[in-house]
Amino acid sequence: MALRHAVLAALLDAELSGYQLAKSFSVGVANFWHALPQQLYTELAKLEREGLVSGREVVQDTRPNKRLFTVTDAGLAELERFTEAAAKPSFMRDDLVVKVHAADHVDTGPLLAQLAERAALARAKAELFDRLLHTMRGERSEEDFLRHGERVGPYLTCLAGLAYEQVNRQWCERTRTVLHERQAARAEQ
Repeated sequence: MALRHAVLAALLDAELSGYQLAKSFSVGVANFWHALPQQLYTELAKLEREGLVSGREVVQDTRPNKRLFTVTDAGLAELERFTEAAAKPSFMRDDLVVKVHAADHVDTGPLLAQLAERAALARAKAELFDRLLHTMRGERSEEDFLRHGERVGPYLTCLAGLAYEQVNRQWCERTRTVLHERQAARAEQ
């Protein structure tokens, strides 16, 4: 997947400025695609040149003018082609997992702190996803929303983000416990 597809998908629900798109990425899209704001601005310009998004200038009195972007028919066709293509398997690239892999040969003190920090971050992100899910479905039950909601794609991706963060937190906490217990056992010897 290229950044272009994530940007096109993020623009499906509303006309957004680059700033709003960056905010959207930091909250909703970040659970499946990470991009820096400058990467998003570059990608928006490229997508506009290629006719996959259209931008319009909005004149503001008290602030600098801004550009709002929306997906064009050509952009929708690109998303359709992307959706039809076979999905590549995902892979994990995580420096904390590499550090844990080396745990038997390094001082685990700093690693224990990093695991606790990651677990706390995962807990906070899971709580954020939980709030987003509630906001999207309102007072409806999840089952009712998934059957009859207007747009379920963002909801389903938030569910994936929630599950990922919950498992990430559980792994960090268990790994921290195991390493701490092993460290304590070695100290007793």
